[in-house]
Amino acid sequence: MTEILKQYETITLDEMRDIRLMNRIDTKFVTTVPVLRQLLTLARDEYYVQQVDGEVVAPYYTLYYDTEDCAMYNRHEAGHLVRQKIRVRSYLHVGLNFLEVKTKNNHGRTKKKRTPAEGFDPHTGVASPFRLHDYDEFIRTHLRYDPERLSPQLENHFDRITLVNKAKTERLTIDTNLQFHNLSTGVDRSMGQLVVIELKRDGLQPSPILPKLLQLRLFPHGFSKYCIGSALTNSSLRRNRIKPRLHSVEKKMKE
Repeated sequence: MTEILKQYETITLDEMRDIRLMNRIDTKFVTTVPVLRQLLTLARDEYYVQQVDGEVVAPYYTLYYDTEDCAMYNRHEAGHLVRQKIRVRSYLHVGLNFLEVKTKNNHGRTKKKRTPAEGFDPHTGVASPFRLHDYDEFIRTHLRYDPERLSPQLENHFDRITLVNKAKTERLTIDTNLQFHNLSTGVDRSMGQLVVIELKRDGLQPSPILPKLLQLRLFPHGFSKYCIGSALTNSSLRRNRIKPRLHSVEKKMKE
């Protein structure tokens, strides 16, 4: 895969800041590494790859919080359109850590609010000096859940490739090497060869990647890292509504 990415023209973080995606549409796709290699080969002449400090693959760490009874997970699993999640996201390649609240409305639009997570150390995770209690005001402003009820639930590691089309009307994030650790059950789960692709595009502009996804028989497939990771590592959680999605994911992992 690295050899294919070396054939791409690169784009810097500063150049990425010029991209403004109005009327944005987000769509996810799930596939495997062999199919990803085919997609990257097809897309190389029409996309830039983001490069940071000479690297085009960036490691990420995420720590998700929820209530003790996993109210945010349950709301998502029950199919509610309006839902939230809260996490600390660490951008390991640039040494930045943020506390983030994501809110999805009933039109499918997602808004993200974030603030620097002072004292958070992704190498020690929940044992870092970071204290969620110090962010009560931020949480109460943006989250509909009582911050006193929140506790760490799930850790996630993955590697990300970011592509940008040359018209700069869309971004494509490609996540590989997904790993989960459930802090409530102690269960670990590796997703093996699974790949999660998210297309973030201006809904008013044609997408050069969509015909290539169709050519490879890749169709939209919901995948919440928190929801799927929790369901796969905590057998006590309800999963009736997402069972078909879980079966699809596990089938992909065996391909």
